[in-house]
Amino acid sequence: MTSFDTEESFDDPSCLAPQPPGSVSPARRQIKEVKETKITINCVTFPLPGEGPEQQLLKPNEWSYCDYFWTDKKDPQGTTSVAGFEVLLQKQLKGKQMQKEMAEFIHERIKIEEEYAKNLSKLSLSPLAVQEEGTLGEAWTQLKKSLHDEAEVHLKFSNKLHSEVEKPLLTFRGDNFKKDLKKYDHHIADLRKQLASRYAGVEKARKALADRQKDLEVKTQQLEIKLSNKTEEDIKKARRKSTQAGDDLMRCVDLYNQTQSKWFEEMVTTSMELEKLEVERIEWIQQHLRQYTTLRHETDMFNQSMVEPVDQLLQNVDPAKDRELWVKENNTGEVRPVDMDI
Repeated sequence: MTSFDTEESFDDPSCLAPQPPGSVSPARRQIKEVKETKITINCVTFPLPGEGPEQQLLKPNEWSYCDYFWTDKKDPQGTTSVAGFEVLLQKQLKGKQMQKEMAEFIHERIKIEEEYAKNLSKLSLSPLAVQEEGTLGEAWTQLKKSLHDEAEVHLKFSNKLHSEVEKPLLTFRGDNFKKDLKKYDHHIADLRKQLASRYAGVEKARKALADRQKDLEVKTQQLEIKLSNKTEEDIKKARRKSTQAGDDLMRCVDLYNQTQSKWFEEMVTTSMELEKLEVERIEWIQQHLRQYTTLRHETDMFNQSMVEPVDQLLQNVDPAKDRELWVKENNTGEVRPVDMDI
């Protein structure tokens, strides 16, 4: 789960369906004698593998978040289920942490530059060999002065690192960012809770229909073999109750499907927003790390060869490729939910 302290859990046993072979309810058998083509897991309905038309990706060839995080998965301890959307939120939180650690790294680099500049400046004032005379003495004096100049360059470099790299990394997406993620989390979690409630209503309606149908069947058999004084009126009353229970089931299934559709739409919209935020984060860091290499070039042209590989790698930073690699490793399932059948 994320660090939002979400209390929601999707391990409600009532959300596991369909029932195993041999325990299918009478209501289901009497409504439709058809092969199961769908399964409901944690209150979300999916097509069974190989059943129904193949689903097309919403954003083919893009490895978009909105196509690969529909299924819940077990947490590392295997005790509770983690929603696919939670995995996306954890990605955002991890990105925020990585950004903070990069700023800490730059801060340590600044401290090294400042200490180096301080030591260079101190050494430039050394009295060693101050009594050297003539042209050699002039050359020696110039050499020591060059240390002072180099110290100034490194001090300037450290100041620019602070203002143009460290500070932007620290201030990009402040405290409100986590609050915004929490809003996303609560919004999607609330929709999942609504879906679980609708699913419970469907299961209750299924049981009610099965009970009514069984009652009708018993009364009809008793009337046929004259084991009871039940009249045709009793049979009609039982039939009306059975019909009403069937109507209630259809209404509950319709409400469930409407709620699942709403969750589906919000999942697509919000996951694409998170995808956009991740692209912005990567491009922001890319921009300021490239500024680091620019400053490094300006500071010490003799060491260009040491930062050229970094330049090349930064030029090749590709948010889409990063997303593809991450999605391949962390996706929870690309099969999207479908409407539940009665």
